[in-house]
Amino acid sequence: MATGPLLRALFRCHLWASARLMPLLVRGRSFEQVLRWAPLASQTPYRGLPAAYIVTSVNRTVRHPWLMRDRRCLREGLLGHRFLRLAGFDPELRFGVDPRSMHAPRLAAHCWVCLDGRPVVSDSLPGMVEIYRHHAAAGKARPA
Repeated sequence: MATGPLLRALFRCHLWASARLMPLLVRGRSFEQVLRWAPLASQTPYRGLPAAYIVTSVNRTVRHPWLMRDRRCLREGLLGHRFLRLAGFDPELRFGVDPRSMHAPRLAAHCWVCLDGRPVVSDSLPGMVEIYRHHAAAGKARPA
């Protein structure tokens, strides 16, 4: 297993490739199929990398989206959750909606990643009502 600078280099390459391929791989997929990008259980090839390093790398990688511009939080959330999980952390991917948009032509939704109950990738927006948590507690995800 790689350690030190080699581990970080492998991580950055994997993150970069995942960020570029994800928009193509989630296009036209159902919510359940999209959540496969945020595994509840996985190998931990990046164990030893600090959570802050992973979050900073994800934010840097997705800061100039040319695909998924209108779903930026989903891209950040899926990548953040995925790579925190690959490093052995136990993140939650949370989803919320703005109740004022319920009767609008387009629903205003948002997602963010929490680690130990604190938002680390994005954060809940004002007025958002949490509707779902994607988390490995008790072996399956649970509604909020």
